[in-house]
Amino acid sequence: MQPEPIIYVIDDDDAVRQSLEFLLQTAGVAVRGFESAKAFLEVLPQIHSGCIITDVRMPGITGIDLLRHVKKSNPDLPVIVITGHGDISLAVDAMKIGAIDFLEKPFDDDQLLAAVRAALSEDADTGKRKAEIADIHDKLAALSNRERQVLEGLVAGSANKTIAFDLGISPRTVEIYRANLMTKMAANSLSDLVRMAMLAGILDNSGKSGR
Repeated sequence: MQPEPIIYVIDDDDAVRQSLEFLLQTAGVAVRGFESAKAFLEVLPQIHSGCIITDVRMPGITGIDLLRHVKKSNPDLPVIVITGHGDISLAVDAMKIGAIDFLEKPFDDDQLLAAVRAALSEDADTGKRKAEIADIHDKLAALSNRERQVLEGLVAGSANKTIAFDLGISPRTVEIYRANLMTKMAANSLSDLVRMAMLAGILDNSGKSGR
């Protein structure tokens, strides 16, 4: 009989960590909280299943450092990263390293619980993945050249202002293209876009953008 999966919450902010623990417990999920990445890494060798939720910005060992440790020791353990507003580049770095998802604060309870359930439901079969990749390529083909350029800037971790400067257009115009491509790609979040880009080969794990 498979043991009940445990969600491991790592956040140095007591209020945030306790709030997440309460939410998960209320949803009927087993949870353990840790106030630092160092404390969690001490028990990591004994962990073989479940899911990790970690903040990115923590003193000492950061969430990104923690993610690297996890992916080296237990690459199949899913990690969800929590980022502050404006930490797009950090979130993209996390996806490149192997985070299964990232959530930008403030996020709602349903969004977090959905991310946890997706992480625990472990990966789709090969046929489903191939169909997903084919669907992504179809959506990419429907993008205009400029929308594609904005997409590549976003998944490379560039801010709207940087993309605007690189393309010689205004930040407001970038926002419009961004909204359009989110609709065309049927993406609910930037993490969706990053994941699609990696599956389609637009962005590899080294962070290089390609076609």
